[in-house]
Amino acid sequence: MSDLIMLVSSSQRLTYSTEAAVGQAVGDLIVEIIGRKPAAVLGLATGATMEPVYANLVAAFKRGDVSFAGVTSFNLDEYVGIPTSHPRSYRSTMNALFFDHVDIDKNRTFLPEASVDKPDEAGERYERMIAKAGGIDLQLLGIGRNGHIGLNEPGSAKDSRTRLVELHEDTLRANARFFSDRPVPSSAITMGIGTILSAKQIVLTATGVAKADAVRRATSGGFQADCPASALQEHDKVSWFFDRAAAGLRMAA
Repeated sequence: MSDLIMLVSSSQRLTYSTEAAVGQAVGDLIVEIIGRKPAAVLGLATGATMEPVYANLVAAFKRGDVSFAGVTSFNLDEYVGIPTSHPRSYRSTMNALFFDHVDIDKNRTFLPEASVDKPDEAGERYERMIAKAGGIDLQLLGIGRNGHIGLNEPGSAKDSRTRLVELHEDTLRANARFFSDRPVPSSAITMGIGTILSAKQIVLTATGVAKADAVRRATSGGFQADCPASALQEHDKVSWFFDRAAAGLRMAA
């Protein structure tokens, strides 16, 4: 079955037959962007949806199709209350999935400082770092079942910036499988919706039927405070990458 491409206003929605095809397409787009701008500033995300994307980027690097030597990256978020050395911290996750396997300079791979002592200062410092780097060229996003982007939970303000957030119960339940050795972190530092919307280009990926309702709400009806991803409708350069299940399409017989 061929992939489906649907253009909507100034954004594009691309629907692929499988999760693997989504990961390949997003990976190819990032390689293309770095090819045009080797010193690109990437906004990166974690989560299961991102794993095929990073696997494809690592494969492209090993084939010699791309170098990350000039790239600077800013991750969306980091848990509060666990050391960065913990295997489920977002720093450790990014190292294991991506940074350890390519030629990126880890001194230019940034995550929010997960501090509960002075969270406002940590958030403001991260915003300044992004601005000093020239802003984010491409922001990669997943979407939570409750419509969150980054860890901006329902009710987050559309103009919010990097800050300390408390995680909702459904996010804690979704994350529980990753923390069999300790309680699930209940708070994090995350880029705000306003920070995300400041990126020059945004790519959101969603796969699996569990994301279909969040996708439907995120792509229709304008901004809804109970679905933070719906704010992306107001950005003029957003690409939505779905598999058929997330797009709410039935599989072919």
